[in-house]
Amino acid sequence: MAQLWGGRFTKETDKLVYNFNASISFDQKFFRQDIEGSMAHVKMLAKQSILSENEKNQILLGLESILIDVENGKLTITDEYEDIHSFVEANLIDRVGDVGKKLHTGRSRNDQVALDMKLYTRHEIIEIKGLLKNLLDSILKIMEQNIDTYMPGFTHLQKAQPITLAHHMGAYFEMFKRDRQRLEDIYNRMNYCPLGSGALAGTTYPLDRDYTAQLLDFNGPTLNSMDSVADRDYIIELLSALSTIMMHLSRFSEEIILWNSNEYHFVEIDDAYSTGSSIMPQKKNPDIAELVRGKTGRVYGALMSILTTMKGIPLAYNKDMQEDKELTFDAIDTVKGCVTLFTGMLSTLKFNKDIMKTSAMKGFTNATDAADYLVNHGVPFRDAHGIIGKLVLYCIEKDKALDELSLDELKSINPVFEQDIFEAISLETCVNKRITIGAPGPDAMKEVIQIYKEYLHF
Repeated sequence: MAQLWGGRFTKETDKLVYNFNASISFDQKFFRQDIEGSMAHVKMLAKQSILSENEKNQILLGLESILIDVENGKLTITDEYEDIHSFVEANLIDRVGDVGKKLHTGRSRNDQVALDMKLYTRHEIIEIKGLLKNLLDSILKIMEQNIDTYMPGFTHLQKAQPITLAHHMGAYFEMFKRDRQRLEDIYNRMNYCPLGSGALAGTTYPLDRDYTAQLLDFNGPTLNSMDSVADRDYIIELLSALSTIMMHLSRFSEEIILWNSNEYHFVEIDDAYSTGSSIMPQKKNPDIAELVRGKTGRVYGALMSILTTMKGIPLAYNKDMQEDKELTFDAIDTVKGCVTLFTGMLSTLKFNKDIMKTSAMKGFTNATDAADYLVNHGVPFRDAHGIIGKLVLYCIEKDKALDELSLDELKSINPVFEQDIFEAISLETCVNKRITIGAPGPDAMKEVIQIYKEYLHF
């Protein structure tokens, strides 16, 4: 059992205790970050004359050789090491001799693991932002192609008012745009270097923490050594942001599942993102959308787990914090996989535009515009609301849409109606006259699309 401590102890750790305590099975995930941080630390030690130039060069060559050998498979990370730090240091000593024992000068595993986790999280935030950009690109493409694709807008899962597919997709563009902005905020807030904080109280060595932060592309060093090793706020913030991303994906998936059903038939999911039934040959199931919806709970669970872990921990570092890694790694991998698959599914969706338009026409989505027509002809709104309610009831009894009624039928309910009512309640008019920014009218939609293009290519 390779470990970085032992002088204080007179007998070996029980094997079960060792395995329970060890983190190598999962923290090997950031071996690159551990080596990257160690290289920066060594350069700083040499700059401060804590190490000689020769010692620095030997250690850097050794660390670089470990990185290369792990990446090309010549060196395997095994569970004989307690953690990734032990693995790197033990292999370094094997390669460069006693000079490798100086690697850990002026640092603790507490600030080392805090650094590794920050470097890893920072990298993953950039990756997820890129995947979200791909998703936003796909959404924007659908918007550009469907400014005049009419469909019903819903509230309470009831048809409400006519909109366009571009407008509907724009709502999700806004959601995922906010998700990217949240990730940017987290990146900027967490981008301070904890290395040099030691176990909790800094070190007596004359470290240059600003230089270390500069080498690792941080905004600067953290300003309290206790908080540096005990802070997991950025993990909580990240898991909260990932949970929100999954919530948005789940809402979108739910709509695609509904739209894909026989009752709606608004969309057809590409064969590559569907599965069949083992006994029902007619089935084409939206499994990817359902799995994305289901995996949302998995990411929520990670957020609740770390919140629960952190809520009772006194300053500074406690072993409980080791629990931040597996659940964070899993949540990150889950979100990346879901965003990637969802983007592929969305970009290959076939929209049944005629069915969507017919659905908008048959759902009384123009009832509000009919009431507005009466208001514009001098009828008080509350009276107009009641008149249109009676019209809708009449249409239901006759199995007609509002715009399928004759003028005589309309006048039998209220004599204010004239021939121009049919133009006023057409889908095109209902959508096109909504011209304020953020509304579904074509001019407003084109303006928003241009804003989105500029955002994505900024």
